Amino acid sequence: MSEQIKKPIKITETVLRDAHQSLIATRMTTEQMLPIIDKMDKVGYNAVECWGGATFDASLRFLKEDPWERLRKLKDGFKNTKLQMLFRGQNILGYRPYADDVVEYFVQKSIANGIDIIRIFDCLNDIRNLQTAVTACNKEKGHAQVALSYTLGDAYTLEYWMDIAKRVEEMGANSLCIKDMAGLLTPYKAQELVKALKSSTSLPIELHTHYTSGVASMTYLKAVEAGCDIIDTAMSPFALGTSQPATEVMAEAFRGTEFDPDFDQKLLKEIADYFRPMREQALESGLLNPKVLGVDIQTLMYQVPGGMLSNMVSQLKEQHAEDKYMEVLEEIPRVRKDLGEPPLVTPSSQIVGTQAVFNVLMGERYKVATKETKDVLLGKYGQTVKPFNPEIVDKVLGEDKKNAITCRYADLLEPELDKIEAEMKQWKQQDEDVLTYALFPQVATEFFKYRQAQQTKVDASVADTVNGAYPV
Repeated sequence: MSEQIKKPIKITETVLRDAHQSLIATRMTTEQMLPIIDKMDKVGYNAVECWGGATFDASLRFLKEDPWERLRKLKDGFKNTKLQMLFRGQNILGYRPYADDVVEYFVQKSIANGIDIIRIFDCLNDIRNLQTAVTACNKEKGHAQVALSYTLGDAYTLEYWMDIAKRVEEMGANSLCIKDMAGLLTPYKAQELVKALKSSTSLPIELHTHYTSGVASMTYLKAVEAGCDIIDTAMSPFALGTSQPATEVMAEAFRGTEFDPDFDQKLLKEIADYFRPMREQALESGLLNPKVLGVDIQTLMYQVPGGMLSNMVSQLKEQHAEDKYMEVLEEIPRVRKDLGEPPLVTPSSQIVGTQAVFNVLMGERYKVATKETKDVLLGKYGQTVKPFNPEIVDKVLGEDKKNAITCRYADLLEPELDKIEAEMKQWKQQDEDVLTYALFPQVATEFFKYRQAQQTKVDASVADTVNGAYPV
């Protein structure tokens, strides 16, 4: 009998980004990450996802940390492993579309500070919103991975995915990721999708999913058998629930097969042992809500990603309307349909979820429409796969609907960098500060003030020490 040809599955580790974003609201600090890097660097990961997504905002807002400083420290530690980030296309890491000059500069600085692979996605899968970032990444000699936001709906056929994969290859992407943010991809559907994509593109295919609906490990198994090249997993203390399948479990599942990644389980155990106390601490403090650790098959019915679910619950709590939870859950698919059936991923998930909350609390649908809902209907976020509900367009936009745009929205934006730099120059200590301010002006200003105060304290204590040693 001929020997099997080995085709080891590559594994991207998410514990330093998506795993803690999904389970503990992105609260892992740089200081918590650094001591374990040396061991993680020996595993043989395809990449470690450690930056982008919500880490940038959370670092500044809640941890009072400079995200650029975190990236540089991680780069110093990972000598053998590629670093990966998540990038929201024209929205970068923020919540609005930015001018091309900001996108290009952000890509340049991300790669200069240590990022090797940029995973670029658009919440509507409008590939016009990906091109600037992909081109910039190619120019900087980075690896541009385009992620397709996976979702369900009659418009999202195999032909749709195959066509968009071809276009992604033509635009200069180096690899393709199926980004299943809500855990909607079931095992046999994954097998079918991977085979279809393999027949339409020569790009390596990575699969990213969440355990929310309980099928993710089986989905990975079938996807790998169908030819998927890379899967995303998380170290077990921050795996499962709304996070990814566990790294150790997936490595063991393929042991002895043609797909065996040949990871050292003893080393993985040491890494898991390091993260376990953080998990226990997060459970005790309430930062890790046991609710997000369970399996929720309703995900497949309502297509609500984990992060969106927790956001919605906190909105209802603030309004003392937790009893309206099921009503809001049922309203979400209706709002999604009104808005052209977009995939639900940042920021479209927040837009649809918040609008659903308003619709239920007001007792009348679209009595109040958020600014973001209006912007979606005006075409500012891009083109949806299906048309908007015309009645809702009339109700929300009225006469304003004649201002709807059909071009790529960023084409209408003037270059912004110079203006942003002029606005924040009093705070600038490094080039990257301009980008921090561009994305989150208010949060960045608060952080810059905090940083300045800390530096003043350090300067004062140094002066005291010097004066103590050498009295004037």
